[in-house]
Amino acid sequence: MESLLDGLTPETTRRQAMRLLADAFTQAGIEDASIDARLLLCAAAGFDHVALIRDPDLPIEEETAELVLAMAKRRLAREPVSRILGQRSFWSFDLLVTPAVLDPRPDTETVVDGALEVMGERQGEALCVLDLGTGSGALLCALLDVFPQARGLGVDLSKDACAVARENIARCELNQRGQVRQGSWEAGLPGPYDLVVSNPPYIETGALAGLDPEVRLHDPMLALDGGPDGLTAYRDIAALLPALVAPRGYAILEVGQGQAPAVVDLLTHHGFADVRAKQDLAGVERAVMGRKAEA
Repeated sequence: MESLLDGLTPETTRRQAMRLLADAFTQAGIEDASIDARLLLCAAAGFDHVALIRDPDLPIEEETAELVLAMAKRRLAREPVSRILGQRSFWSFDLLVTPAVLDPRPDTETVVDGALEVMGERQGEALCVLDLGTGSGALLCALLDVFPQARGLGVDLSKDACAVARENIARCELNQRGQVRQGSWEAGLPGPYDLVVSNPPYIETGALAGLDPEVRLHDPMLALDGGPDGLTAYRDIAALLPALVAPRGYAILEVGQGQAPAVVDLLTHHGFADVRAKQDLAGVERAVMGRKAEA
C-alpha cells in the first residue's frame, strides 16, 4: 500500500494527493478511506475542505508532501485519524484526544440526545450533572452546552484522563460550570444529581483481542474492559444510582450492542421507572435511560 504513496511529491496536485491517499487506504481495508484522506491532507496542508474543492490543481508543495506522507504511514499502521491529529469532533466541539482517553465516537452522542429527550423541559434549570468515567470529558462538555444553566462534575480513576478532561472543559469555555475529580465512583460524591450519565467499559474481556487495531492498540484498556460478560461496570453503577440521582432525575448509560436488555433490567431492579433503550443513528440500542421513581 505504501508503494502507492511513492507518487506523492511536492509537484503532486491536491486532487492527485487525495486520490493517492484514498487508494492506499482502500487497499489497506480502511473504512471511510476518502474521508480519512481528506482530513489528513487538509490538516497537513493547513487548508479546509472548501480550499481543496476550490483549488484542486494546485501543487501540495514540499512541506505538505512530507507531513502528509508521515501521517498516511501512521494511518496505514491503523492509528486512528483522531489520534494522528490529536483531536476529535464531538457534538459542537473539537476535543483534545490523547492516549490516556477513549476516542469519543459519534454513537456516544446518543446519550446527549437522550438527555434532551427526557429532560428538555428542564433545559433552562440550574441542573446538577454527573459524568462517571468522564475520560476526555466529551459527554460532560456536550451536556453543559445543551443545558446552559447546569453545573457538572466528571469523575475518572485515571489522573491523565482527568487532565485531558480539564483541558477540554477549558477549550470549550466551560470552566465556570464544569469540574473534574480523580477517584473511584464510590468515593463520596456530592449529590444528588439531576442527571447521571456514563459511557463505562463494556467490552467482554475475552473479546478484547479481537477488536479492530484502531481500538485495541490505541484506546486505554481501562476504558474498554467490561469484565467477563461486559456488564461489571453497569452492576457497580446501578447499585450507586439510587443514592446519586435526585427526585425527578434521570440516569442515562451508553451500552454495547446487545447489552440494552440486561442494563434495562439492572436499572429497573434498582428502583428506576420508565426504563427504556434509545437507538443510535444505525438503529442499534445504544443508551439506556431511566427515571428515579418516586419514594
